[in-house]
Amino acid sequence: MSSHRLRRLPALPAVAAAAAVLLAAAGCSATDAQASITVPSPPPEEAAVCSALHEELPEKVSGLDRSDPEPDSELTAGWGDGAIVLRCGVARPAGMSDPGADAVEVDGVDWLLEQREGGGTRFTTTYRTAYVEVTLDERFTEMTPLLDLAAPVRKTVPKSL
Repeated sequence: MSSHRLRRLPALPAVAAAAAVLLAAAGCSATDAQASITVPSPPPEEAAVCSALHEELPEKVSGLDRSDPEPDSELTAGWGDGAIVLRCGVARPAGMSDPGADAVEVDGVDWLLEQREGGGTRFTTTYRTAYVEVTLDERFTEMTPLLDLAAPVRKTVPKSL
């Protein structure tokens, strides 16, 4: 059964401290025919994890068809022409250093929530060997896309301490 809850996560030494700012909706613009994004440059071990994740990602998320952003990469994926964008192997967000911030857990995956400058929400996994970032556009007032992405993340991105 799907579950999601907002909770405070304890601070962790260096690797992953949970943090969040606000639960809101928005992210990348869905007006472009195909989104263009910056491809992460993770170390080889993380890139291998991201490649495995790429193979497990669904063709639909929240009812939107897969439409990967440019440039084509195993480190990125998208749905709904930029409405939902995933990047794997991103750098550790600075927000994870805030031990008092909130995070959300969706189907066994912990996510940092950040309000982005200019509007929008970015979710980044915590407690995983590679950071997976998901941005949502303004159509998403809830974190429902994370329900479709949690199982592939759980399956391919190992937990870290």
